[in-house]
Amino acid sequence: MRWDTRGLAVGEQGVADGLAEAAVAPITTGMKVGLGAGRTAARAVRALGDRVRLEGLSIECACASESAEALAREQGLTVIDFATVEELDWLIDGADEVDSSMRLMKGSRGTLTRERMLAWASRNTVYMVLEDKVSEQIGTHASLTIAVMYFGLASTRKAIGRLGINTVIRHDHKNEPFITENGNLILDAALRGNEDIEHIYTVLHEIPGVIDHGLFLHEADTILIERERGSVERLERGPDED
Repeated sequence: MRWDTRGLAVGEQGVADGLAEAAVAPITTGMKVGLGAGRTAARAVRALGDRVRLEGLSIECACASESAEALAREQGLTVIDFATVEELDWLIDGADEVDSSMRLMKGSRGTLTRERMLAWASRNTVYMVLEDKVSEQIGTHASLTIAVMYFGLASTRKAIGRLGINTVIRHDHKNEPFITENGNLILDAALRGNEDIEHIYTVLHEIPGVIDHGLFLHEADTILIERERGSVERLERGPDED
């Protein structure tokens, strides 16, 4: 891996957005672009909308959530049904936490399954984060999100518990169980920050009731980190790295 730092100025009125501009800069006419959910990803959606308006850029976008789709349409972007798309050229998304090994923690928005599918289908993936989301190991600050089926919930939680992970069922603002757009429940688990992340990743994939989880260990090709005063630091995966 190599770090490459470059300063991108942010205007006095906060009009320019160096982080978002860096994320959308490589996008060219004719591309199919995946758009993640969340506040940070939304900055890139707005920056992409600016390019479409100012440059006449012609692109198509597949969105990870209904809210991301609504924002994309509001920005004048052409939204396509991901069910009809074989491959995406570019993905822009955010993350809850990243580490120096380019591993990500995601899931605070509950859209992790769709976001992983977009990443899986994308030739290039870019993740945007703020400086305070960088840690030595993911799980230090952000909780682990696990999407599960209601069917077999108790047995699924028991299997997860064998990893030494205690889970709680996520609830919404009405104190009702949070249901994802795919109809699944979300379990949240606080980690200590010193777990064997690779082992947890492997075991979670082996539990039938687990639909997906927030450990994105190999998805990121590029991570853009917003530092103080708007400077952006870039972490890129080498050609020989998984």
